[in-house]
Parts: sequence; structure tokens; C-alpha cells
Amino acid sequence: MEKIYVTKEGLNELIKERDNLIHVVRPEVKAELVAARAQGDLSENADYDAARDRQAKVESRIAELQEMLKNYEIIDEKKGKSKTIRIGSTVTILDLEDETEETYAIVGSVEADPLNGKLSNETPLAQAILDHKEGDTVRVAVDEPYKVKILAVK
Repeated sequence: MEKIYVTKEGLNELIKERDNLIHVVRPEVKAELVAARAQGDLSENADYDAARDRQAKVESRIAELQEMLKNYEIIDEKKGKSKTIRIGSTVTILDLEDETEETYAIVGSVEADPLNGKLSNETPLAQAILDHKEGDTVRVAVDEPYKVKILAVK
């Protein structure tokens, strides 16, 4: 598995989600399974099937989170203070096609939330601007390539 990049805040969220699934949701699902089994014939028991599906999803997510938590790297937000764009930087860009300005924090993929200004380091835009500086004009390689100018890096 590749390293995942997270902020300290993002890491805390992953740990909180894993702990909630293990200590709250998993026992709830076990109780649902016990209650469904008590209803008798399991071959036509929709409650039992639903509880088994939920259990599979919960266990899968727990395993996924535990794998992430074994293989993460904290984004050093102090490093992001340089004028070169890195994971952890906040960047204001100007789309030279439509003259729109956008500001994004470059984050690891697990924290990505583009509607709230958090752009995954794996997106074409982030890939294009990483390691560039304020004032650079960069071509974003997508199906219909476009250029952006980097206005500010924090």
C-alpha cells in the first residue's frame, strides 16, 4: 500500500472513526446479529441478511483504516510555509481560461474535499502545481488541457 498523507487533524479523524467502529458500531452489529438469529429460520431472515451485510462493511472499513494507520505520513505544515508548493500548502490560482480565482489546500487523498477547498495531491491540478512557485504559469494535463497561474502560496 502507498503512503497516505494526512494532517494531524486528518490523522485524529481516522483514529476517531476507527475507534468508533471498533467500540461502538461493531458491538451494535453483533447485537443486531444476535437479535436476528433469535428470530429463527436464517434462510429467509431479511434482518439477519442486513446485519451480515452491515457487519461485512464495518469490518472492511476497520481493516482499511487500520491499514491506513500503519502507513501514513504526517503532512508537515511548517514545510508548507515555503514558497514552493508541497502537500500542506494553501495555494491561490488563476484559471487562465475563464479568469476565475480558486484557493485550495493541497492534502492527502483521504482528506480531500474539493467542495470545501481541500484538493487531493493525486489530482491532475495538484500534480501540475506541486514543486512550482508563486508567479509560475502551469499547464494542467487533462483531456482538455488548461493553464493556471499561481498567485499565492502559503
